[in-house]
Amino acid sequence: MTPTTAPDTIVLIHGLWVTPRSWENWVTHYKSKGYRVITPAYPGFEIEVEALRHNPDVIATLTVPETVNHLAGIIENLPAPPIIMGHSFGGVITQLLVDRGLGAAAVVIDSAPTEGVRVQPPSQAKSLLPILKRFSNRHKAAGFTAEQFHYAFTNTLDDAGAQAAYDRYAIAAPGSWVWKYGVFANWTPGHQETWVNYKRDERAPLLFIAGGADHIMPPAVNKSNARKYRKSAAVTDYYEFPGRSHWTCAEPGWEAVADYALDWAVARTSEPTPTALPH
Repeated sequence: MTPTTAPDTIVLIHGLWVTPRSWENWVTHYKSKGYRVITPAYPGFEIEVEALRHNPDVIATLTVPETVNHLAGIIENLPAPPIIMGHSFGGVITQLLVDRGLGAAAVVIDSAPTEGVRVQPPSQAKSLLPILKRFSNRHKAAGFTAEQFHYAFTNTLDDAGAQAAYDRYAIAAPGSWVWKYGVFANWTPGHQETWVNYKRDERAPLLFIAGGADHIMPPAVNKSNARKYRKSAAVTDYYEFPGRSHWTCAEPGWEAVADYALDWAVARTSEPTPTALPH
């Protein structure tokens, strides 16, 4: 059932190699519009970036089911279904939450792929190579150097801007996630932890936003992921911002991305028969 009024709560889910701090601009922006904004951390990620860099043990041992269950519990305890937005691997988690029937509307931004998305452009392979080139990273918290982060995340920024982003936001990520879902998810028998029911009709409307210059999760990945939902009667839309990197939520002009995501979600939860925003 489509709500008669738009939600007043927005849940922002961060991706890998960053923490909820990565949403700080969006929190201020959405709060200024009157929304309650929640930025839940992955289990154990509630501490600051600097502390996670100093002791990344929790990062190394975290699992996807543990993370999804933790975030689902937070959303289920809200008084009404919120708008859910997820960036990068947070986009995968958002899709998993929507598949559970959560959220009034959902937006995934530069999303990592769920199971069954087999597209892997060269820039994505190059971005992930620092993690995948060492087999031992499967059991570690694996991070990028500043130079590697610049290529994978902030390739549209100059050296100074990229370094500033790295210094403020970058942490390690569970190497097992990159290996398991970046390499073997589509080659392991049976459904894995990032599988969703693409044919589900009773779910929240879902928007994919891609950055045209994204290296680590290029538009082709997001387009392929969105097409997986083509047999669902529920709304699935795709929109691409030309020239924007994986750091689209914080690089200059991020307000346009935040506003498009919110306007789309509000339209989809306020109108009895919603129509797509013009591309």
